[in-house]
Amino acid sequence: MKTPVSKPRIVFVSTFPPTQCGIATYTNDLINSIHNSFGENVECVVCNVTDKQESKKNTCYTLNPDIRADYSRVAGEINKDPFVELVHIQHEFGLFRGPYGNYLLDFLDVLKKPVAFTFHSVIPDPNKELNHFVRLLGQYASAIFVMTRQSQKILEEDYGISDNIIAYVQHGTHIVEYVYPDEIKQEYGLENRMVLSTFGLLGPGKSIETALRALPEIIESHPDILYLIIGKTHPNNISNSTDGYRNYLESLVRDLKLYRHVLFIDRYLEVDILLEYLKATDIYLFTSKDPNQAVSGTFSYAMSCACPIVATSIPHTREVLTPDAGFLIDIENSEQLARAVNRLLSDNALRTSMAISGFHKTRESSWENVAIKHVNTYNRFVGEFDRISYNYPPVKLDHIKKLTTERGIIQFCKVCKPDLASGYTLDDNARALIAMCFHYELFREKGDLRYMDIYLNFIEQCQQPSGTFVNYIDENNREHIKNNHVNLEDSNARAVWALGTVISHGKLLPEGVVNRATICLLKCAGWVKSIMSPRAIGFTIKGLFLYHSASGDDRVIPVIEKLAKNLISHYDLIAAKDWKWFEEYMTYANSLLPEAMLYTYLVTGDFAYKKTALESMDFLLSKLFVNGCFKAISNNGWLQKGIAPRSYGEQPIDVSYTIQSLNIFYKTFRIHSYGEMMTRAFDWFLGKNHLNQTMYNPATGGCYDGLEKDSVNLNQGAESTICYLMARLVMEHHLNTGMRQIRDSHSFRGKTITLSPGKQYQFAQDK
Repeated sequence: MKTPVSKPRIVFVSTFPPTQCGIATYTNDLINSIHNSFGENVECVVCNVTDKQESKKNTCYTLNPDIRADYSRVAGEINKDPFVELVHIQHEFGLFRGPYGNYLLDFLDVLKKPVAFTFHSVIPDPNKELNHFVRLLGQYASAIFVMTRQSQKILEEDYGISDNIIAYVQHGTHIVEYVYPDEIKQEYGLENRMVLSTFGLLGPGKSIETALRALPEIIESHPDILYLIIGKTHPNNISNSTDGYRNYLESLVRDLKLYRHVLFIDRYLEVDILLEYLKATDIYLFTSKDPNQAVSGTFSYAMSCACPIVATSIPHTREVLTPDAGFLIDIENSEQLARAVNRLLSDNALRTSMAISGFHKTRESSWENVAIKHVNTYNRFVGEFDRISYNYPPVKLDHIKKLTTERGIIQFCKVCKPDLASGYTLDDNARALIAMCFHYELFREKGDLRYMDIYLNFIEQCQQPSGTFVNYIDENNREHIKNNHVNLEDSNARAVWALGTVISHGKLLPEGVVNRATICLLKCAGWVKSIMSPRAIGFTIKGLFLYHSASGDDRVIPVIEKLAKNLISHYDLIAAKDWKWFEEYMTYANSLLPEAMLYTYLVTGDFAYKKTALESMDFLLSKLFVNGCFKAISNNGWLQKGIAPRSYGEQPIDVSYTIQSLNIFYKTFRIHSYGEMMTRAFDWFLGKNHLNQTMYNPATGGCYDGLEKDSVNLNQGAESTICYLMARLVMEHHLNTGMRQIRDSHSFRGKTITLSPGKQYQFAQDK
């Protein structure tokens, strides 16, 4: 047994690798997903259901399913561990011994911990004995997880189990980077072939022969076909060292003369390699002949890898495989399979659209989201779990670098593929420069300097002789016509923020970089005083404040005061008892306005700015945090004064700016709730939102573009990805410094605030 730890434990009763079966793989993936998302606060341990005696990694308990006394013995051992808060049983008929597996009742009778089940099979129209047994399991359960709506319906209608304890959570899938099959094929020697594939432990229930019998008709129209049959034979289908089913399939290949068109990959592949084969697949074939099969992990994995699918009609495929993602066929109908495959092979556009549709549909069922849904369900009945917080993903620059060319960072993505035709913007390159400064400050990676140079060069290119900037540069490096028709104040001001950020990092960065940023910023002197847009004022004040913190150039203080007076005059005109704000609406980047008030206060000591900063920030936070959870202002009409707020349409930019503003407010005023709200706001990226879905893509390092009512916008453009990175880096610094309380909120004479390592700002006295 492991030494007890102070965090709650979940015991998973299941088969487990190296056992090769679908439930073992599922349990391993589920445990890994919970560990990756919540492992700092919860421990997952295994009760391995096996007749093998050797010790396995991560196994605390071993249950021999053939020995009845083992069931009560293991339950007693689990009872002795005070940190076990939940036992989660992966249930499949045949996994446990006795009629319908009723030895399991001995375990449940002794166990004194809350129990959850995952039912991997739900059999419709049960006989009296089966019905009675499943009802008994339901009486022990605090929660029952099922992976299809049909399974939930059967449990409710055929077994009379209350929907209050049933949780529908789809089979988990692995997040992969979206690619076209031809991008992968060469690596595996599959170039110049159209690839069909099937994977999983082989057995008669897979009905691979259905696909083999369809191949001659497919080959007649598409002679470059190669069918990959991936996986070992299920151990239960090998008798006396004879693999009868595989021998049968190989004889069928000989009889049908399919030697050049069928490849058996007779081994158990690691997940990463398996996913690569699936990404190289043009069409996935699912040929199960079990009409009652509740769920298929192989089908789910293929769909998540953007495989167009031809599948036999079983409950899982009927529920998930809509016509925009694949074709359903009758069980064991080779003729239908051949027609469906030939249609897909003859229509590249249809295959691509189906691939993207399937890829989108399965993002909700990523293992990261499955972990969130499991923990949320545990929260309903296990008290300890309501304290579980999210792990933070590692800081990752992959997608930022993928979006960046020698000219700058590309504006948009189609899923995760940079869309060069969308061109470049000053907005995105300014944000990218800021993010890379933050990253260099934390990690001192020399490679960051190259990217800073690219983004700074873009800003310099956009600057006009007047000192203002254009925002849009097309893919051919020409100024876009949109520059003549769009108000560019916000974009120009965002460049001031970026330049001020570079200058404020002057002690860390090469002198040449800082000098270039300073020259560029000083050229802005002629126009910054006349800015009128509230958010442009906010960006400009922030940039000038950062510049002053490093340079001590007092000439910018009157500029900051002039801009701030403009902003505070808006506030004095609009603010009322129930509307402490600068405008009669809230749109995007709202937190920037109180933040600008705070910066003005820090350079002037004028208490009026401090009062407005705190008052407006607290009012904004009252709109952003509902029942303790963060909810960004909807871009669907925004938030209008006197009108009920709209929901949905939340964007990463607003979450990121809120976190950045809370960071400076926390550092300035030492108000603990600001630090707590930073954490809650960042949890929005990790799944604490109305869809309970992660907005960060760990496979690419990108961030999804928006959270809608029923779905996530899976495009990972520059704005969302950079804004996530900025927020993540703020949280990294937040963690590294332990939220040090670095200034006294009542008297500022002689006090300093550390805006970033090595740079301090001296406060003026309150006026």
